[in-house]
Amino acid sequence: MTLDNLTPSVIRELVDTDRYPIDDLESDAGRALIGRCRADLAATGACQLDGFLRRAAIERLSDEALALSDQGFPNTAVHNVYFEDVDESLPADDARRIMQRASQSTIAYDMIPADAGIRALYESDTLLTFVGTALDKHPFYRNADPLGALNLVYYGEGDELGWHFDRAEFVVTLMLQPASEGGDFEYAPNLRNDEDENYPAVQALLQGDRTGVIHLPSKAGTLAFFRGRHSIHRVTPIKGDVLRTNAVLSFADKPDHRLNQLTQELFYGRTA
Repeated sequence: MTLDNLTPSVIRELVDTDRYPIDDLESDAGRALIGRCRADLAATGACQLDGFLRRAAIERLSDEALALSDQGFPNTAVHNVYFEDVDESLPADDARRIMQRASQSTIAYDMIPADAGIRALYESDTLLTFVGTALDKHPFYRNADPLGALNLVYYGEGDELGWHFDRAEFVVTLMLQPASEGGDFEYAPNLRNDEDENYPAVQALLQGDRTGVIHLPSKAGTLAFFRGRHSIHRVTPIKGDVLRTNAVLSFADKPDHRLNQLTQELFYGRTA
């Protein structure tokens, strides 16, 4: 059952629809919101909607997520920015050989209670329509993977997500609780494209060149769209004992999109 089928008012209880009228996209304000999202994505590959959640909703969804945190599957890995096997015949400083660290824990979709606010929001047709319209994707579907469709991701002290390019075209996230220090999102927009991997620029960034890097501090209640296939990005290392907690909402342009079993095993420690 979707949130829309429960009551029309529930979406407005969670989302600040006065500021972000996702339930009325045909209105002038709704069209302006879509225009803003598309313009931001075209210009920098990212769009952040600060204050997307209402204050009470931030508290509810954060509390629900933190109550599950001790059940998260821990995952620490070392990888290159392409998530590919390393060719050791390349020079040691080649972009394809410079390794990055990723460390976090994850709650899979099937572990999130049916009555959780984040699950209701994700399963809402109102949100589905808004995200698909903002990304200009038609048709548009929620991910069909029983583990990866919706995740809660936690970063404790020392955790991070190293520099990388996404294999997926886009990612949608909702910040529930930022870390007390660190855990910010950084990216270099459009560092590569389909015709040019631009290895020298990637190498320079990995060796400390921050030319063009955009730093986005994390704020609770922010919904973010990001096109990460061409824009290298990372989550900076966490400091302090406040868990950085965010939800990753997965969508697709095909109705049956699922993760392969290798990816399920890597991120969740099991398959489904």
